[in-house]
Amino acid sequence: MGELSNQLKKITSNKNTVTVVGVVLMIFLLYFGYTFRVHQAISPVSVPYARSQIPPGTQITDEMVGLKDVPPSMLKGEVIKNLNEVVYKYSSINTVIPAGSLFYKSVVVEKEQVPTNVILQYPSGYVLYNMSVNTQTTYGNSMYPGNYIDIYLKAVNRVSSEFMTEDANKVMLGRLLKNVEILAVKDADGQPVFADLDDRKIPSMIVFAIPEEQYILLKKAEYLSSYDSTLIPVPTNESLKDKPGKLALDEKSGETLKTWINKVTIWQEP
Repeated sequence: MGELSNQLKKITSNKNTVTVVGVVLMIFLLYFGYTFRVHQAISPVSVPYARSQIPPGTQITDEMVGLKDVPPSMLKGEVIKNLNEVVYKYSSINTVIPAGSLFYKSVVVEKEQVPTNVILQYPSGYVLYNMSVNTQTTYGNSMYPGNYIDIYLKAVNRVSSEFMTEDANKVMLGRLLKNVEILAVKDADGQPVFADLDDRKIPSMIVFAIPEEQYILLKKAEYLSSYDSTLIPVPTNESLKDKPGKLALDEKSGETLKTWINKVTIWQEP
């Protein structure tokens, strides 16, 4: 035993021997660490996916969900990896989950987060506005609840005024309101257009909520038929932002159009 101990002391006291052993250990550690990381990066992970297209506000059942193996590189963002976090939950009211898609935490919600009637979910003091639309004005039926739009006004100015002295009988076009959130898209029978995506309906109206002052302004613009007035909804990407902008009158053209609308109508705002 003493002889073995002496041999170990001789080996450990030799700096060259210790260096070689240390280098060999380092190489082994680097190799096994690299192998483990590579294996971890390429080994498929089993995650839930949508077997069929899931409409907004729908309870997600067993039949709608499957499991598939995907490389870890696909698991970017808040991908849900546990089947129990998907089944019997609900799809967000603002989202269509395509067939084959993975599930993300932002589009899977609890039952309590799905309002029974989304059209009633708007701020106190606001008024519901129902704007007539069609497939063309909704950009091929691509406006969804939860999307944001800007509202433009096109009209023919048939009067001269202190701010438009030389513009009589000329076409006016400008943004009136910005950052208007769509609450619902309905067909001519008042049914939600996106309730059943296998039976896509034709949009006839979009519903949103705005302050009463702006509601009156839009209604006045809508009724100016003798001025060939048209309200035009234009989609924006505001809903993709973390903090969408606030509903407001456009700072430039909106103020000018508001002045003109009030000029050619009887009732004047205080």
